Amino acid sequence: MNPDLTRLIRLQQIETAADEARRKISDHPARTQALDTRLNAARDVVAAGKAKLATAGEKRRAEEKEVASVQTRLAKYKDQLLEVKTNREYTAMLHEIEAAQNDIRAREDRILEVMMEADELNAAIKKSEADLKIAEKEVADERSVIDAEVAGLQAEIDRTTAEREKLVATIDRQVLSIFEITAKGRKGVAVAEAKDGLCSICHVRLRPQVFNEVRKNESIIQCDSCRRILYFAGSTEASTPVSQI
Repeated sequence: MNPDLTRLIRLQQIETAADEARRKISDHPARTQALDTRLNAARDVVAAGKAKLATAGEKRRAEEKEVASVQTRLAKYKDQLLEVKTNREYTAMLHEIEAAQNDIRAREDRILEVMMEADELNAAIKKSEADLKIAEKEVADERSVIDAEVAGLQAEIDRTTAEREKLVATIDRQVLSIFEITAKGRKGVAVAEAKDGLCSICHVRLRPQVFNEVRKNESIIQCDSCRRILYFAGSTEASTPVSQI
């Protein structure tokens, strides 16, 4: 095989590996953001539960304050009941006392409901706090995995960068220029395998005489369609020349 063609194939492998490593690294912020979102969601559940519990506590204290106020008023009504002079006043005062007693019972019922709600909220908070601890551990573990992966990918980039520098120094300048121009215009892919008479990337059929030359791997040949540099890796048809008719 043409030495420069061999080097170009390797150069493409190096650049493809480096590009893939860079792509994976570029995904790192999105992956960590997803972990942050997951953790924040678990924290929000805890915070929401505590906020509801605080609201329930305020509601209970407000009802208890009103009960105390009504009880004071009720005691006053009972004292006044002893001082009334007429049946009409006595009946009116009994109505006031009954209304106050009903108010107290209704508020005490609401207090009981709030206490039951608070018990449920406390149980829910304990569960959500336990879930948060699990999430924190899982997220920390996943962050460690991601950080290790990124470190490995960066090491791969550093390794391939060093190998690329050594490799390009051995490639003919004109051939390297063809590679770099093509790679720039073809999303980083400048080398393609020719297989079954086709460019394996753009899938355009090669002229028979061109494919026959590519099969020899003796020169730098570009696809007439996508301009990528072609090479032949071998196949079941390798020993049979393509008809040039």
